[in-house]
Amino acid sequence: MSKLYLRPLGLSHGPDAFRAVTERRAGRLGGSSFIAFLAAEIVNRDGKCEVLPYGDLAKCATLERIEAPRHPLGGQAFDRPLVMGIVNVTPDSFSDGGRLGDASAAIAHGLKLAEEGALILDVGGESTRPGSEGVDQDEELRRVIPVIEGLAAKGLTVSCDTRKAEVMSRAAAAGATLINDVSALQHDPSALAAVAKLQLPIILMHAQGDPRTMQLSPRYEDVALDVYDALEARIAACVAGGIARERILIDPGIGFGKSFRHNLDLLHHLTLFHGLGLPLVLGLSRKGFIGALSEEKTASLRVHGSVGGAVHAALNGAHILRVHDVKATVQALAVAIAAADPDGSGI
Repeated sequence: MSKLYLRPLGLSHGPDAFRAVTERRAGRLGGSSFIAFLAAEIVNRDGKCEVLPYGDLAKCATLERIEAPRHPLGGQAFDRPLVMGIVNVTPDSFSDGGRLGDASAAIAHGLKLAEEGALILDVGGESTRPGSEGVDQDEELRRVIPVIEGLAAKGLTVSCDTRKAEVMSRAAAAGATLINDVSALQHDPSALAAVAKLQLPIILMHAQGDPRTMQLSPRYEDVALDVYDALEARIAACVAGGIARERILIDPGIGFGKSFRHNLDLLHHLTLFHGLGLPLVLGLSRKGFIGALSEEKTASLRVHGSVGGAVHAALNGAHILRVHDVKATVQALAVAIAAADPDGSGI
């Protein structure tokens, strides 16, 4: 029997969603307090798909995972999407490389992003843009540790974006409380054990191939199902390796070994990933497919397209949005979510 997948459909927001859940006509999407789903597409790899209303869905483990509340991150509940601000301490990142070349500039930028509404700051010292070469461990440590220390000393929630076990451990000692690995703990053979020992939350991101070559010819049978299966396998490997499931977050990896069309297909099928039952992270800020859609060649000018993608992700239940343009994203989300859920707007 072929494997079945569930993709929530018929999303309802705000008061209508609450009523539908109460009347058992809908289920909460990923533990959200303002999004419910009224139906689901049952998908398999044979190409057979069926859409059923919520009340006709058979109870199963996947449905339970879709509806389950997500484990809080550092005490912060996932009833609304959280914004993660990007702090790149690199000379060669695709969008802002070289802007934050020293620790003081990076710390100042992080503080600014926090003032604008970022609840998490993601500090990275190695560019993983398409075509990039790796950075040696000592250089990466030199870049990120002072920044993590400076931001953590201000009481901010800091994530370290790294693929290296030693950087993960040193970052945790410096005050990072979240690890974000674009290789899903596969680049460094010691990384999985290091995270298990640290007992910190970990974002497992999907990537096909190494950053240096990942965009040369990415191929999938079905990109959404293939990425889902790959993340499911990494979750199982991490749990088997001693990482508690409630400490795992997932990211489908927009732009990492995906064509522009692959990225759009992932966004279109985004609710599929709620079937993994874990907080969903999405990072599409300023990426190349936004430039292709908007005809904007300069990455730093893709603010409007990035915000559009972030709002789409939020209204489809994404729990964390990793962005460069925090103020614009926070403002857009405030309006979009208040319009979807007027009772929760505080006005």
